[in-house]
Amino acid sequence: MNLVFLGAPGAGKGTQAAHFARRYGLAHLATGDMLRSAGDRLDEKLRALMNRGAILPDEVVTDLIAERLDDPDCAGGVILDGFPRTIGQAEMLEARLKGKNPTRRIDAVIMVECDLDALFQRITERASQAGGSVRADDAEEVFRHRLEVYKRQTRPLVSYYQKKGLLEKLDGMASIAEVSAAIESILRSRALLTDEAQSV
Repeated sequence: MNLVFLGAPGAGKGTQAAHFARRYGLAHLATGDMLRSAGDRLDEKLRALMNRGAILPDEVVTDLIAERLDDPDCAGGVILDGFPRTIGQAEMLEARLKGKNPTRRIDAVIMVECDLDALFQRITERASQAGGSVRADDAEEVFRHRLEVYKRQTRPLVSYYQKKGLLEKLDGMASIAEVSAAIESILRSRALLTDEAQSV
């Protein structure tokens, strides 16, 4: 089972991706975390772009994901969290998956929808709880920019995946438990989970 979790920054997709990855033994590919941990391998210009909340060149991010997909723990399925972020990345991902295995594909795209004003409030509260010590891309000005980039470059993926019959939307403003239940229902409705599916 290969899934994409879409949503604006702060929508909670990472929390859900981590939960379902643990529960069903899938690899959780959190692109943001991967890029931050790869900081030493990125040149100064790319690190500056990332810290400003900008989307990195499609080739850079796709190469990182493609390399990770070769790892043994990805053979049983993956959840892509924060990737793709552009239609270009989505097209590259599809090509890379087919190149590695003609039968490998994205099975569903989970769109965690949220009110963007509420998201900004959520991040502001997260920064306050952290005592002002936050990630560079969670700083108020950077986060506002990340939301603008999301609306401009990532939202078009909604229609892209709708046309492919892969997109499923849910209310990300619900509680964590309610969102988890909605995702579980979606996966079962698509026969990606069955009563015999074993959690780990």
